[in-house]
Amino acid sequence: MSLPENIQPAAPIRRQTSSVPRIGELVQVRSRRWLVDEVIEPKSPGQTSVVRLSCADDDAQGKSLEVLWDYELDRLTLKEEGWADLAAKGFDPPRQFAAFLHTLRWNCVTATDPNLVQSPFRAGIKIDAYQMEPLRKALRLPRVNLFIADDTGLGKTIEAGLIARELLLRKKAKTIVVATPPSVCRQPSSLKSAT
Repeated sequence: MSLPENIQPAAPIRRQTSSVPRIGELVQVRSRRWLVDEVIEPKSPGQTSVVRLSCADDDAQGKSLEVLWDYELDRLTLKEEGWADLAAKGFDPPRQFAAFLHTLRWNCVTATDPNLVQSPFRAGIKIDAYQMEPLRKALRLPRVNLFIADDTGLGKTIEAGLIARELLLRKKAKTIVVATPPSVCRQPSSLKSAT
């Protein structure tokens, strides 16, 4: 499909002044950190480089992405983190470090592995196998945006509760808002206790 003569193709956005990264560098693209696997230089002047990336973030580690570098809005090459200054102040006493380490263990639950879940074990109800599928799908999404729909009585409330509890346990959500139409708010108290 060609553009009409009076419309020109959009030029790449030049908001960031970040040059094309090299293989092995860490970059930030699309609000995530990525490791540069390959850089394909343009064949002719005026074109942009193609950069192949692998995700370095915990919730999508190893996933690949191929981008046109100059067209990415939030592209940024990440610089050194200052590892040389890490131990400049010395080490913590063993008891203080142990307390810090235990705090990390208690707070991380299963945040890095989408295949390990905690919410079914904290539910206190009988969960059927098919009710775990929306939870599995939700944990594979970078941003949970899921529509649950099936027949009446199959446990959509349970499925939504499992997802909400897991997101709270993984510290991916701080607050959950349940919005319902007025007709649902007048349901018998037996249904309200399930939500």
